Amino acid sequence: MKNYVILILSFFSIISYAQQTEAVDFISIDADVRFDTKTSSVFGQSRYIYNVLKPIDSISIDAKNMEILEVFNEHSKIDFTYNNKTIVFKSTYKLGETQELNIRYKAQPKKALYFIDWNKDETHPEFNPQIWTQGQGKYTSNWLPSIDDMNDKIIFDLSISFKNGFEVIANGKLESKTVGETQTKWHYTMQKPMSSYLLALVIGKYNKSEELSNSGVPLEYYYYPKDSLKIESTYRYSKQMFDFLEEEIGINYPWQNYKQVPVKDFLYSGMENTSCTIFSDAFMVDSTEFNDNNYVNVNAHELAHQWFGDLITETSGTHHWLQEGFATYYALLAEKNVFGEDYYYYKLFEYYQELEAQDQASLSTALLNPKSSSTTFYKKGAWALHVLRDKVGDKVFKLAVASYLDKYKFKNVETKNFIDEVEQISGQELQGFVKKWLESSELPKDDMEAFLNTNENTSFLITQLETPYLSYRTDNSNNAIPSSVTYTLPKGYYSIQLAILKEALSKPDYPGYNSILEDAFKSTNLLVRQTLVFQIENIPLKHKEDFEDLLNDKSYLTQEAALFKLWVNFPEYRAQYLNKMQSVIGDNGRNVRLLWIVLAINTKDYQNNKKQDLFNELVNYTHSVYSFNIRQNAFIYLRDLEALNQEVIKNLNEAATHHNWRFSSFAKKLLEQLK
Repeated sequence: MKNYVILILSFFSIISYAQQTEAVDFISIDADVRFDTKTSSVFGQSRYIYNVLKPIDSISIDAKNMEILEVFNEHSKIDFTYNNKTIVFKSTYKLGETQELNIRYKAQPKKALYFIDWNKDETHPEFNPQIWTQGQGKYTSNWLPSIDDMNDKIIFDLSISFKNGFEVIANGKLESKTVGETQTKWHYTMQKPMSSYLLALVIGKYNKSEELSNSGVPLEYYYYPKDSLKIESTYRYSKQMFDFLEEEIGINYPWQNYKQVPVKDFLYSGMENTSCTIFSDAFMVDSTEFNDNNYVNVNAHELAHQWFGDLITETSGTHHWLQEGFATYYALLAEKNVFGEDYYYYKLFEYYQELEAQDQASLSTALLNPKSSSTTFYKKGAWALHVLRDKVGDKVFKLAVASYLDKYKFKNVETKNFIDEVEQISGQELQGFVKKWLESSELPKDDMEAFLNTNENTSFLITQLETPYLSYRTDNSNNAIPSSVTYTLPKGYYSIQLAILKEALSKPDYPGYNSILEDAFKSTNLLVRQTLVFQIENIPLKHKEDFEDLLNDKSYLTQEAALFKLWVNFPEYRAQYLNKMQSVIGDNGRNVRLLWIVLAINTKDYQNNKKQDLFNELVNYTHSVYSFNIRQNAFIYLRDLEALNQEVIKNLNEAATHHNWRFSSFAKKLLEQLK
């Protein structure tokens, strides 16, 4: 019964949104906000300009769990009702005339606006106070009274007052910056409308690097002052991908500038706020970590959303693929421009494998099912566009996409709008494509394999799935002999090398096993060498030096795995390996340092006078001033050491309330295991 009531309420909520959107057009919201970092509060006054298009009794504005201090127009105060979710006021509508409303409020948001580190030790080297937003869904109304319905597009201007010495970043162009004795007022303006969930705000200690796109769009790359040496490796290919997407999409970038801002403990990899992508600072990488965990794909994906999601926006979740499928596809095209066609087909192969695994688990759904998984919306959506482009041809596809974007710019769209545009320009009837790729939950595996077979490397991988390359047959005496003998890894794209190497590693009695391993250790491809260090558990003595060389690899993941396996396999050399790696920190999760601490503690007669200090350092990494990826790694090691003392348990309980749901879920599960 409860679910039925919720369904009814949700239905009427949708109807209410639709009715107001048809009757009232909110044109702009000008907000003036300030913050109290001690209480994690926001104080604001916002001005709303709107037109009444049809007769309506009352108008509502979404505002979650706020204290509404005053509602007034240009003449007087206005009576209103408020239920902790929505402000409702009687409409004195004048059809077709522009009207004004003002709201003064304060709030302590539980979501959408996050205060990071303000109550931490300012002298700690990891202290990094920030405020940032994440509004996707219907969350902006937690810190700014706004319109949750993504079908109502509004021009936002933000004025933000904050203490001196901090950078304030928001959507649009910085129109003015007024510095006072203790506070600075920043004024950002937008020229075009957008959905409320795309509103962005970041406050923190930042520097920035700038360049211009070929079309003259300012590209702003923000970074922490301590990360000045990470700018190139983090933002690598940014301008190239921006210029490529403008050319490929055929519609100029639609906003005044493009900013990218890293933040601490972000909820996701990145978020495509209009003109201002916010992303996890875990992607602020040096040249070594670039090989393990770079920002390139996330960068391209969020950039593609500036057209597909921001310029045009889905009307509802049924059409979510119009945002995520398109962003995934165009990000892949941008990466293809950087890394080549073989890379492009290899990623399509990986998407195929993920979709096929979902299909095997009987979890496949249609692209037009609003409850579909991210795998479906993102990966199947990208595949559908790849297939459609092949069907209608490059020229027609590009013309159709450009026409679709131009026709519906700053509006909301459904799948039919896109398909109609392609049909009109191509002259083809696409209902067969729509049924197979968009409406059916069945995965078109035969079509996907046919496309993959057009590329030499992915064709090999498709064949490898059914018939291993290093297959065996038996002769009449039942002696196993290879049907093909390969003594070296083939030249060419690394995907084939990886497939053959992985198969060889599972068959140590294969005649060419040792030769393939020798070839792999000498490979210049990092992924080939990584395969060795990840899959070989018992290191043959003759490959000891090869593994030791991997400690110098340009990959912190390789270094971590090589250190652990050398420590396990060659106990008499443990001190030597630990001495070599003592000063290596590793990636943003401090992977090498944390492993080094654990191995040092567990190495007999190694730095005995420092073992307590090392244990204290490991415990210290569980404290809340550290980013959650460091904390999670430290918790895991302490669990494995069976050393979860009272201080660690206290920090674990705090982690269970963390705003990042993945990290809090991890902490809750670990606490459950301890009961």
